[in-house]
Amino acid sequence: MSSDERGHKGQVGTAVAGQRASARRDAQGTPGAGVERGARGKPGAEARRAAQEAPGAGAERDARGKPAAEAETGADGAERDEVVSARRIVVKIGSSSLTTAAGGLDADRVDALVDVLATAHGRSREIVLVSSGAIAAGLAPLGLAKRPRDLARQQAAASVGQGLLMARYTASFARYGRRVGQVLLTSDDTSRRAHYRNAYRTLDQLLTMGAIPVVNENDTVATDEIRFGDNDRLAALVAHLVRADLLVLLSDVDGLYDGDPNTPGASRIAEVAGPADLEGVTIGSAGRAGVGTGGMVTKVEAARIAAAAGIPVVLTSASRAADALIGRPTGTYFHRTGRRSAGRLLWLAHASTPCGALVLDDGAVRAVVEQRTSLLPAGICAVEGEFSAGDPVELRDVTGRPVARGLVNFDAKEVPRLIGRSTRDLARELGAAYEREVVHRDDLVVLHP
Repeated sequence: MSSDERGHKGQVGTAVAGQRASARRDAQGTPGAGVERGARGKPGAEARRAAQEAPGAGAERDARGKPAAEAETGADGAERDEVVSARRIVVKIGSSSLTTAAGGLDADRVDALVDVLATAHGRSREIVLVSSGAIAAGLAPLGLAKRPRDLARQQAAASVGQGLLMARYTASFARYGRRVGQVLLTSDDTSRRAHYRNAYRTLDQLLTMGAIPVVNENDTVATDEIRFGDNDRLAALVAHLVRADLLVLLSDVDGLYDGDPNTPGASRIAEVAGPADLEGVTIGSAGRAGVGTGGMVTKVEAARIAAAAGIPVVLTSASRAADALIGRPTGTYFHRTGRRSAGRLLWLAHASTPCGALVLDDGAVRAVVEQRTSLLPAGICAVEGEFSAGDPVELRDVTGRPVARGLVNFDAKEVPRLIGRSTRDLARELGAAYEREVVHRDDLVVLHP
């Protein structure tokens, strides 16, 4: 955790007004305050450096040596309209922002976060909280000095810690008369049609009834094959699942920088309009607290997934959560780059781990990729791996390049007898159950159009 954040610890609610006033003064009176590059024609890295060197830029600096005006006001001091208008919001908080490095929940940090979320919820906004911290919270009670590497002990820690985490959230939100509901997910739950619908219905009903869903990966039962891997990606997918208007990723760093944020000269990137704005940017891969699985790489990837699905993203520090939710230009803002797609297919593309592969001939590749048809037995050349009906599989061309991913309708041991044959012939020989697609187009997502 940065020294800047330590200064904010436990004081989010009381610090907001002061931050706003300071931001307004800086935006109105500091030369160069409007120079920071957005992604829509504003000057780039050179302009950011020029802004830092402008008169008054060194008057007040944050813990990393950045001008305070830059840290608080962003590109132009204006509110972010899509943030202000967002009604359904997914907020993700990482382990390092909730716990100590030695393990155990930090009650002040949890309460500070809840202060911000309860305030937003009281303004007729719906909040879904994706919270890490179960494994980290279970370390100290089990006598573990650091996060274990083996899955079994991670699951044991999660089993102990998840109860502690929910108890803390329940008590903290109760101060505002708010109820919370626990939702634990695995990728397997959300890539299958029936499970996906049930997950949506549960979350939507909780929101309708005025509760705040607290979502986490179900670490106690997830295996390596069905894990999301990090809660940043889970948050992006949950945002799409609940049809959120905004995703806020909270970390221990106040945004994305164009270099190591602890290195002099590194500048915060205020806006990202697309992949081109991140060319040449070095992104760190590991957190500093030692209790989480994510780093800036996973957060940027999560922001990319959400933005491509039509959901804008704010990436900032937990201590600036209040400013992020009221539209102040804190952190890094990722503009939406695409439109919303069929819900479950986004999960299939980003949350599923293929259990095997089907190799397609050139005609089948064209049919699946270009015409978006179902995969029939006649177009299959080979089968790889062990899988059961309903499992996600990768569809590859004859060179081995993955072109699509889908849920297969047959077990791996059944596929060899289907290869290259028409469904009519198969039905005549094996029965009506075989007169169907190997992968239906409704259960298929193209990876490389």
